[in-house]
Amino acid sequence: MNIKKIAAVSILAAAAVTSTFAWGKKSKEKKTKKTAAKTVVVGYAQVGAESDWRLANTQSFKETFTEANGYKLIFDDAQQKQENQIKAIRNFIQQDVDYIVVAPVVETGWETVLQEAKKAGIPVILSDRQMKLSDDSLYMAWVGGNFVKEGRDACKWLDAYLSKVGRSNETINIVDLQGTIGASAQIGRTQGLEEAVRAHRNWKIVAQQTGEFTQAKGQEVMESILKSVDDIDVVYAENDNMAWGAIDAIKAAGKVPGKDIIIICFDAVNETFNRIKSGEINCAAECNPLHGPRVDKIIKAIEAGMGETIGKIQYVDEGVFDKDGVGGAVRAADAHASRKY
Repeated sequence: MNIKKIAAVSILAAAAVTSTFAWGKKSKEKKTKKTAAKTVVVGYAQVGAESDWRLANTQSFKETFTEANGYKLIFDDAQQKQENQIKAIRNFIQQDVDYIVVAPVVETGWETVLQEAKKAGIPVILSDRQMKLSDDSLYMAWVGGNFVKEGRDACKWLDAYLSKVGRSNETINIVDLQGTIGASAQIGRTQGLEEAVRAHRNWKIVAQQTGEFTQAKGQEVMESILKSVDDIDVVYAENDNMAWGAIDAIKAAGKVPGKDIIIICFDAVNETFNRIKSGEINCAAECNPLHGPRVDKIIKAIEAGMGETIGKIQYVDEGVFDKDGVGGAVRAADAHASRKY
């Protein structure tokens, strides 16, 4: 084992939401080296730059893990390929970083490389998307949004909106523009929609296809769906950028987004607030991308020998936004000025 890093992990509770880790103290040699250098090296394996949300997420880390804050950040853009992230993690291990942060492209296929990080004594923190692992001790904590809840909240809004406009008993045909298949955000938001469809006999998913979380692909897929499906009431786009692409496709087809077709999306970045206020988007469920400060707190707790206080699952605060405050949503006009992304 690397004598510079010695870590011991103990799971304090079986429930995922409340389980915590206790990491042992690092060797005196490591402590002395860090005190002298005053720098903590963090390797961050990011998914890519596929959306405005992702860019805001990356910026949050770059603004947090700075030299002025006592960090050196080694950043890697995986361009939405898992093999690139695995390679990046192995490079971080070879560089003997102090912490590895990963925003995984998909949930599965991580066991081997995380075992390598554990053997090297390097704590791993997950950001945004989750991993399906047989051994939860392979990572320290996860920080991100509650994707299933986001989906459920969006569908609760749709239920309230349809009631408000007198359409509760109509057949509601829904197009689901899914994110990257296998990503935690896609799985959770799809689950939220499918649960709601099962609970509403008059709601039907008439098309369900991935737009890969990008605007261009969202437009391409929506163009194809509009040619094959005559009656569409709702587009449920699993991120903002796909919704923007779908809006372009809907306009090109001679329909009015937000009126002829209800538009629901996820992330709620600044441009989406503009489109809610203009009426093109009806509702956006927030996915807060500002994970940098939360990860910083986790690392500081470990460095202070307080790893046992760290929650295994750490959700960020999120809301639902629309134009008129339907069903308890926050009016976009009231919240937009205070947005940081």
